[in-house]
Amino acid sequence: MLQTIKRDWFSNIRGDLLAGLVVALALIPEAIAFSILAEVDPKIGLYASFCIAVIIAFVGGRPGMISAATGAMALLMVTLVKEHGLQYLLAATVLTGILQILAGYLRLDGLMRFVSRSVVTGFVNALAILIFMAQVPELIDVTWHVYAVAAVGLGIIYLFPLIPVIGKIIPSPLICIVGLTIAVVALGWEIPNVGSKGELPDTLPIFLWPDVPLNLETLMIIFPTSAALAVVGLLESLMTAGIVDDLTDTQSNKNRECKGQGIANIGAGLMGGMAGCAMIGQSVINVKSGGRGRLSTFVAGVVLIILVVFLDEWISLIPMAALVAVMVMVSIGTFSWSSIKDMKKHPMSTNLVMVATVVVVVITHNLAIGVFVGVLMASLFFANKIARFMVIKRDNDKDLSARHYEVIGQVFFASSEKFLGSFDFKEAIEEVTIDLTHAHFWDITAVGALDNVVIKFRREGTQVNVIGLNEASKTVVDKFSVYDDPEEVEKLMSGH
Repeated sequence: MLQTIKRDWFSNIRGDLLAGLVVALALIPEAIAFSILAEVDPKIGLYASFCIAVIIAFVGGRPGMISAATGAMALLMVTLVKEHGLQYLLAATVLTGILQILAGYLRLDGLMRFVSRSVVTGFVNALAILIFMAQVPELIDVTWHVYAVAAVGLGIIYLFPLIPVIGKIIPSPLICIVGLTIAVVALGWEIPNVGSKGELPDTLPIFLWPDVPLNLETLMIIFPTSAALAVVGLLESLMTAGIVDDLTDTQSNKNRECKGQGIANIGAGLMGGMAGCAMIGQSVINVKSGGRGRLSTFVAGVVLIILVVFLDEWISLIPMAALVAVMVMVSIGTFSWSSIKDMKKHPMSTNLVMVATVVVVVITHNLAIGVFVGVLMASLFFANKIARFMVIKRDNDKDLSARHYEVIGQVFFASSEKFLGSFDFKEAIEEVTIDLTHAHFWDITAVGALDNVVIKFRREGTQVNVIGLNEASKTVVDKFSVYDDPEEVEKLMSGH
């Protein structure tokens, strides 16, 4: 236990402290922007980011991953806020947490194994594109000063790490934000800054039970939103956990992450914040800045609330162009550039799944829809591919009064029609042997196809022998088949 605590919290103190500081600065404009997107006061997103980050640092299943208010979640809140107000959103946030904890106990994190690599790649690329697109409004109808600051910021981010020693010690995004803020203030440039995005909170969050009636009507109002938030939050969190696993070459506890996200959202709702989940952009910033442990997530949350409450006048001076530079770096680092190069050697089906996931997520701004489309396409391509691997061999000696068919491969709903069409029922023979030694029957559609084959042969007066069923297939056939039930066969043969 003590060894685990030391590893997760104190094995990378300097890196976690510096990374947490960078992430805290990056979280401020994001939280404000997501609050505006959800049509609530900026402090709702800031309080949520603080609560979720601090709580998830203790209860989450992925050290080094950043969770806070997110755009994917904010998009789902708009209708509820417009129609019923902030208090119902807070209640929905608490219910979201309860549903996520329930998902953890039901071990629904295991469903992630059905999300193929091509879907995850599409998800990552789509988020990179969305992160970049979110910065574009900051560069429209502005003076040349904004472009200059953004360009210098990118230069600092990519060139500062090349400086010997110091470039490896201090994260370049931190130098970018602090250095450009000082420069812009010193030069007296009037360009958009964090303060122009909305009023920052001046007090710490307090415990606040949502002011809504505790009855069935309230539940019916908030449940659809809470269910959608729970699903999208878990999808984004578990996918982000997988991405951070790859970046750090470590493993996370995704079941614990489900429960942790739930606890964090309950805490956010009770402290006046909106629902949130893991953030791929900030998680990448954290990892790229040297963050690896829970301390970085904790520091990000604590520094965030300290900055916005006690240093709000200074934080409001940070130029948005500097933060745009940081987020562009995140976008470039998040995008899987190898996926473009690998399209030449990957199967067409894999490329189509990846591209479809990207297109749907970017168009709808809805992670759940994009992942659903990707998983559906991947499943259809997989079923079609496996179905084509089934073959049926038969002996070709026309003088024999018996015929031997050997079935090789997987028989299921996608290959059952091919299975049924591979037999010659009009051939005048006395006996047919169907050898299933190298075949596997998966579902009732496959069993129904086997029934049809046997019964059609028997209608022609042919004796049928079915041999070689493996134990798993035999269990399915024994349970659902009728070909060895004389009464059922008689009914089918007589047309009843």
